[in-house]
Amino acid sequence: MKTTTTEAELRAPDPQLGRLSDFAYSSIKELLARGAYKPGHKLPIRSVAEMLNVGATPTREAINRLVFEGALVMVGPKTVIVPHLDLSALYEVTQMRLALEGLATEKGAPHATKETIDKLLLLQEKITLSLDEKRYADALHDNKEFHFTIYRLCEMPHLLSTIEALWLRVGASFHHLYPEFAEAKYGVHNHMAAIEGLVDKDPSAVRAAMENDIRDGYRRLKKAAMEGLNRQ
Repeated sequence: MKTTTTEAELRAPDPQLGRLSDFAYSSIKELLARGAYKPGHKLPIRSVAEMLNVGATPTREAINRLVFEGALVMVGPKTVIVPHLDLSALYEVTQMRLALEGLATEKGAPHATKETIDKLLLLQEKITLSLDEKRYADALHDNKEFHFTIYRLCEMPHLLSTIEALWLRVGASFHHLYPEFAEAKYGVHNHMAAIEGLVDKDPSAVRAAMENDIRDGYRRLKKAAMEGLNRQ
């Protein structure tokens, strides 16, 4: 039976439900950006609600919101999946990432402190260990934190929110980086070059390292997308 929203409910929304919906939305959004799900992964409302320890209604609202924003795709009446990025979308997102993440890096790099560098070194140690142990989901989780530790230094909230929206689109595709990206250690080399640039107080060098990281990733993701097309 289809339910409807009454005028009274519209006039007096449940504040607790709103908070739970926002919590579910931000939680799912962060999982997507950190590459917790592969492209094509199904997100059943009940399973997601249980994972987040919230009710089905706020979870449904959060998922519907992400579908509306294009971060998730509804492929059936009750089936929502993490979308695949096609070649044109991957190219567009990459071009935007190069421009915006490069800007955030160069603006933020002068604000790096010893504590920032120590945090980045620790994150990179965790990433490298995860790669060596083939725990790619853990590597992706810490990879996002590495990047945004640098980006947040720019103190430009609108820029950061736009970058986060791009990661929401591309996060799932990062799974296609592995195992090749881990074996070649592209990301490790780029991250260490970024840290070296921060130590040397050279914003241009840090930007170049982070842009190289994006370009190296794009080449691998493009290859994976083309291999997917050939299999169809």
